[in-house]
Amino acid sequence: MYQNKKILIFGIAKSGFACANLLAGQNQIIITDQKEPSETQKKALEKQNIKIEITENPLSILDDTFDVVIKNPGIIMSHPLIQKAKELNIPIVNEMEVAFHYLPNQVKIIGVTGSNGKTTTTTLIYEMLKKENLPVHLGGNIGFPLSGLIPNIQSGDILLLEISDHQLLNMFDFKTNISVLTNLCPTHLDFHGSYENYKKVKQKIFAHHTFKDLAIINASNQDSMEETSEIASQKEYFTKNNAYIKDNAIYLQNEKYLDLVDIKLKGEHNYENIMAALLVVKEFQISKEKIKEVLQNFGGVEHRLEYVKTENQITYYNDSKSTNPVSTITALKSFKNPVLLILGGFERGQDFFDLKDYISHVKHIYAIGESRNRVEEFAKEMNIPCTKTEFLKDAITKIKENACPNDIVLLSPASASWDQYDKFETRGDEFKELI
Repeated sequence: MYQNKKILIFGIAKSGFACANLLAGQNQIIITDQKEPSETQKKALEKQNIKIEITENPLSILDDTFDVVIKNPGIIMSHPLIQKAKELNIPIVNEMEVAFHYLPNQVKIIGVTGSNGKTTTTTLIYEMLKKENLPVHLGGNIGFPLSGLIPNIQSGDILLLEISDHQLLNMFDFKTNISVLTNLCPTHLDFHGSYENYKKVKQKIFAHHTFKDLAIINASNQDSMEETSEIASQKEYFTKNNAYIKDNAIYLQNEKYLDLVDIKLKGEHNYENIMAALLVVKEFQISKEKIKEVLQNFGGVEHRLEYVKTENQITYYNDSKSTNPVSTITALKSFKNPVLLILGGFERGQDFFDLKDYISHVKHIYAIGESRNRVEEFAKEMNIPCTKTEFLKDAITKIKENACPNDIVLLSPASASWDQYDKFETRGDEFKELI
């Protein structure tokens, strides 16, 4: 399908580079970006006769001689180059869609998506499958492009993918055998234009499913239930029906599975992630002993309510992965002690007033980033003291002056990081370094 083609890869990053390597030698490839690739990437691409165009005007590269545009998932569909490709009737896909066509037969594909919790859920599934020594490959939005995994995947293996809405948008043939929808809430509306569009894109995780395929859905999330009401998949539900909590234990298929006290990961949101993971791995007959061992030791993923340190009886948590208000609500519900909350970042119209019912224990808000003025307005409306600084480092300086014993310092911005950082991980790493 992707042979003897003229291909434009729009955006280098990890996914563009991996996709270029996958397609090299079979096609005429041009890869373009505003930023120079690393020296290692540059040498590898040039060695394979892949032309690199670094320009702020990629529109000049595209003409009707191209057969396909492979778009980095983060590039918005309204970008002039993408609009021109549509006018020229050139197909627009992404790296994961391309790589799907290179998978060997009989690979079992698990896809995990959702507004919140997908990284934790994906990681839990991976740890459980690995504990049973099953041949599982982890990739997708979690940081490993599928194109780079292709050489190592064999028939009969398991492919586990975290899949974002940005990736689902430009997928057409891609299909999973098991799809997990952790939850839905309004987010990335600047990218999709509306919540309705966002939900329709998320529904594509179930594309091409039949009753032979499995959908795992959050029964307590009304939007998830509504969006999946007409999908063809066999359905199993967590928080009710197939997996739920009763008497401080998780029940699976109406049988007690394990006590909450045996789980290191705490919080209602994490119990939901665990239940979703359990419904996946039961399809692979993982022993209860191996699962229990994973849950006794797994403390969570980096940048998601990550414990950093306790100093002078002040405890610091890095929740940089909270890029929308719903995720920050989850974080706020996890604490009872007084909270010093670092809030704000990239401006995309997020509604900070969604937090109003969950901030009774927030004693000070530190407004940062592009949206700091709106954060300050929210804090004033809520009668919470607020300190406004443009940069995280200045907020940390103020916090160290003001924090008291037993306080929780929580970086949970309810905002993307793109105003000042290339990704939320960079923001979280800076927070940890500053602490």
